This record gives sequence, C-alpha cells and structure tokens, in this order.
Amino acid sequence: MQGSNADADSATDSAPRPVNAAAVEAAVQRLDGVALRTPLQRNLRLSERISADVWLKREDLQIGRSYKLRGAYNLIAQLDEVSKKAGVICASAGNHGQGLAYSCHTLDVHGRVFVPRTTPRQKRDRIAALGGDQIQVIVTGDTYDDAAAAALAEATETGATLVPAFDDPRTVAGQGTVAVELVEQLGRAPDVLVVPVGGGGLVAGVATWLAARHPGVRVVGVEPAGAASMAAALAAGEPVTLPQLDSFVDGAAVRRVGDATLPLVAAAGVEMLSVPEGLVCSEMLELYQTDGMIAEPAGALSTAALGHGVEVRPGETVVCLLSGGNNDVSRYGEIVERSLIYEGLKHYFLVSFPQEPGALRQFLDGVLGPDDDITLFEYVKRNNRETGVALVGLEISRPDDLPGLLDRMEAAPLDIERIKPDSAEFRYLI
Repeated sequence: MQGSNADADSATDSAPRPVNAAAVEAAVQRLDGVALRTPLQRNLRLSERISADVWLKREDLQIGRSYKLRGAYNLIAQLDEVSKKAGVICASAGNHGQGLAYSCHTLDVHGRVFVPRTTPRQKRDRIAALGGDQIQVIVTGDTYDDAAAAALAEATETGATLVPAFDDPRTVAGQGTVAVELVEQLGRAPDVLVVPVGGGGLVAGVATWLAARHPGVRVVGVEPAGAASMAAALAAGEPVTLPQLDSFVDGAAVRRVGDATLPLVAAAGVEMLSVPEGLVCSEMLELYQTDGMIAEPAGALSTAALGHGVEVRPGETVVCLLSGGNNDVSRYGEIVERSLIYEGLKHYFLVSFPQEPGALRQFLDGVLGPDDDITLFEYVKRNNRETGVALVGLEISRPDDLPGLLDRMEAAPLDIERIKPDSAEFRYLI
C-alpha cells in the first residue's frame, strides 16, 4: 500500500470525508483482519476467449460473498460511540445487507436491513445468519429503490445512521480497497480492470484510487442493459431516475446512481458499457459448468462483457472483479431459459389447432425439424368446437435452424403466430 494518510486513518468522527487515494488506503488499514484477502486467479477460458491474460479477483469468496462488507464496515467503524449506540440502517438487494450484518456483529452495533421482496430468500437468510441478534431484516417494496425509501424514512424517524450501499464517501472508500489488494497480488497494475456497476460505489472507489496511483489503467464499468443508470447519468451530467427497470440482475438493478459516486466516476474517465440479461445468464452457466464458480447475475456482469463490448489488445493483462456469489438454486431454471432465448435456441408460438384427429401429428411431421424439441405444450384457449389455441415452446439445436422452421410454419395449413422476445406478451413467459 502506498502513501497512507494518518489523519484519515485515525478518524473516529461520523462526518464523511472526501474520497481520494489516501481515504481508500486508510480503509485498507481499518479492514485489516476483518475483510478476507480474496484470491486473484488466472482464468484460462476467458484468456483464450479474448487472447489476453485474464485474472479474476474473487470477491465472491469474501465474507457475505461480495465486496459489500468493505464499504459497510469502513463506514460503521468510523462512527462515534453515540452514533453506534443509536444503531444503523441500510437498504439492500441482499449483498450490502450481509456486509452490514457482519459489520454489526463484529462491532457490536444494532442494525436493521430493508430488502425488497425480489431479494432471494437465500440472501435474506444469510443476512440474518451473519448478523445474529444484532440484525433485524425487514422486507418491503418491489425494488431496491422502494427499500431505500423505507430505510431513509426509518433513519430519519429514529436517529439511526443510514449506511448507504454506495452513496457515501466512506462506503466508496471501503469498496475501493479491492483495487489496492489486487494490484499488490498481481505485483503490478493491470492494463484493464473490468468492474460490475450498480449504484457506482465500487467503480467510483477503485477508479479514484487507480487514477491517483496508477493512472494508465483503463477502468471499464459494466451495467445490465435493463438497469443502465450510470451511463444515463453520465450522458445527462447528473443522476437521473430510469423510467423502467429490469430487476433480474438484482444486485445491480439501481434506478438512480449516487450523488457521491457520479462525479468520481466521471472524473476518473471510467468507460461504461451494458450487457443484455440473457448474456449474463449464459456467462453464469459458463462460470458454473466450466469454471466451477457459483455467481449470481450481478456477479457475472464483468466476465460477460469480455468479448462482448470490452475491447483489449492481444496479450494485455485484464482483471475482472467477480463479486456476488449468492445465487439461489431455485433461479437456475429461469437462468437456463433466459440463456437459451438469448442464444436463439428457445422460441415460443401460438398455434391454432383444428380439433380433429391427426392435427398434432401434422404439426410434428410437417413443421418440426428432426432435432427440434417441444419443451412446452399447453392449451390456452378454445375458441369453439372446431379450433383450440396452444402455447408451444420449441428448443432448436442451432440458431441457424430458425429460418427453416419459420418457413415450414408459413407453409403449414395452421395458424401459427410467433411470440417475439421483444413483445409485451413475452414477459409473461419467463
């Protein structure tokens, strides 16, 4: 670690200080013996994918299975005794809550965690387990922003300290310690650092430290396409509220980035890109099946972008921050479904069948190819005694098989309507 600021390191008051390299380095000292020094591992699959030297910083192996502990602990540890006795409150999609819970347990501070109903039960249970008697979990609202509003109201009413998941300089500085650690482990600064982005705390922290200590590093922030709030804020020059939000990548589904994080991200020249949720699902499956790593959707954002937006030169050293290992096993059915749809292998149709013998056989023999598979067949409506509409899900072997399938449907003596992935109706299927 370089140039630690003694003033910032010894601070015990509750007032946030500006985020700079010294603040990040002071946070490294506070977190010593609390946060795990997570592994930095070279990944052969990704290295071959982009012809570069790709390393994964395994914050999915951190306490709480994400980097969020770093920010929560750094903030709470700096509170004065009066503030600690009043307790702390946070809103969380799950991972920040786990970091706060562990911090409260370690520092003997009472905390309340507000989570939206979309938060997987696995994350809720882990929050309670990590915090023990020091933590109360409160489920409210449908999105992170709903939970954040409830947490703010509770903090205002009770006088407890609000511990933001990203929008506080102390949170940002704590999350930025990941960069200090990975540079020490690598023995040098990487050429490119790829970081998942939700509200912007992590990317603001690592980019601020790298801009001061290793200004040659390119920092690339990756958002889910359905929640690209940082890119929208950078384009507008101020935080903006997204009118629509896809909450599938729940750990990064933030409608509005932080007032504290946006200026830091802009000043550090972070490159932003977004990846579709279906691609994230495909990468989650690759991480699991090939690399033996369990990643939640937000945890796969950075690696999903390699070869799909992140441009690097052959032989460059690239570090991806892999964070978010809290995936509920019950979600894998949806993950596989979304991946197949993204890869062009899963399709849905409405087929009007005449209610007469041999109609289904005609569909099977005259429309389906030899390797096409029916994965769903369900009558959704009977118009009359002569016809019935069925919802049919088909899985094909190769994306190139689709044009031939559509041609055979067009030629068939059946009324067949394709439900396109970008249609309003499609969202009811997954």
